[in-house]
Amino acid sequence: MTEPDPKARMKALEARIAAARGRKDGEKRHQEEHYSQAQMAWRMVIELVAGLCIGFGMGFGLDYLFGTTPFLMVIFTLLGFVAGVQTMIRSANEIQRRGLMDDTGETPAENEDEGHG
Repeated sequence: MTEPDPKARMKALEARIAAARGRKDGEKRHQEEHYSQAQMAWRMVIELVAGLCIGFGMGFGLDYLFGTTPFLMVIFTLLGFVAGVQTMIRSANEIQRRGLMDDTGETPAENEDEGHG
């Protein structure tokens, strides 16, 4: 009995491996997209909470320093909330631009900044 050519067997094996990797790569891209979306959501939540905490901390510290009870704490907590929401909106715009860029394949202009301020 004659054995098949080793080079032909090797090429067939490489083709099967490449086909198997092709399927796995598609699955991996889907998983990466899912994790990327979850990471963006966590980023936005953390930005909001960080704004609140920084505003609360500054207000509490200033209240303690000046002896005004909850006045500055309330004001700075609200300012921190506003700053956190503004940062979340900037992040959402960035995500939206990145998604449009992926869909169209175009790169956005460098001077295009939607977060005026």
